[in-house]
Amino acid sequence: MACGDKRADERIVSVTIEPQRYFAEKIAGDKFKINCVVPAGQSPETYDPTPQQMVQVGKSQGYLRIGSIGFEQAWMDNIRNNNPGLKVFDLSEGIDLLKSPEEEEEHDHHHHHHHGGVDPHTWSSISGAKVIAKNTLDAFVSLDPENKEYYQANYEQLTKEIGETEKTVSGLLHSLDNKTFIIYHPALTYYARAYGIEQVAIEQDGKEPSAKRLVRLIEQARRDSIRVVFYQSQFPASTVEVIAEDIGAQSVRIDPLAEDVVGNISYITDLITAERL
Repeated sequence: MACGDKRADERIVSVTIEPQRYFAEKIAGDKFKINCVVPAGQSPETYDPTPQQMVQVGKSQGYLRIGSIGFEQAWMDNIRNNNPGLKVFDLSEGIDLLKSPEEEEEHDHHHHHHHGGVDPHTWSSISGAKVIAKNTLDAFVSLDPENKEYYQANYEQLTKEIGETEKTVSGLLHSLDNKTFIIYHPALTYYARAYGIEQVAIEQDGKEPSAKRLVRLIEQARRDSIRVVFYQSQFPASTVEVIAEDIGAQSVRIDPLAEDVVGNISYITDLITAERL
């Protein structure tokens, strides 16, 4: 018991992924330490936490889940059962959730299989960021109502930054002629929906594409005059490079799991709208 009281003055809130740290630290300020369970550079679809990380979760007053990402589907029951007093908040509440891309594509393949579920990448769009910010505010007010005004002020500053980025992004994408981009893992579905852009994913059911699908992707890329093909640091770049080389495009690494959510949306928009990279 004495060991447990050693750092009783340090208040901790745990989050699943780095983008959540962005919202949590902006709003919590110096009132809470934010513990991110899935380290930067790791895939939250397959990551298994270390015993030390689970100890940190156990020390937390609250857990902010992003919604339904692979890590949470595998571990949230365990986290709840081992920490019955832990308050868990779902930051996806209020977002119009999309089905995972595997459910939406390849309708002409009668034997197409998928795992089902929703697309968890809710933070990739401005509209999603707004809802996540508000849910994060509500979580901290629930955990620490005495400092409600402090959290509210931080939230208002954050929403101002999000709003400024929204104006810039909307302006850049409004007059975009080529509204298709290729990406290895479909992490920008919410972003694409928000601005009427088509996201074409290379991977299929979480695996490398078949030779037949690769040919179809290259044909589509040529037809749509695609000049940029995205890949993520958590996934292999080899297939992306093959497609990019074949169509004369540039392969560009992005990180949809980067902590700076708003800055990342701006960066990706700049890449999509650039005439020549």
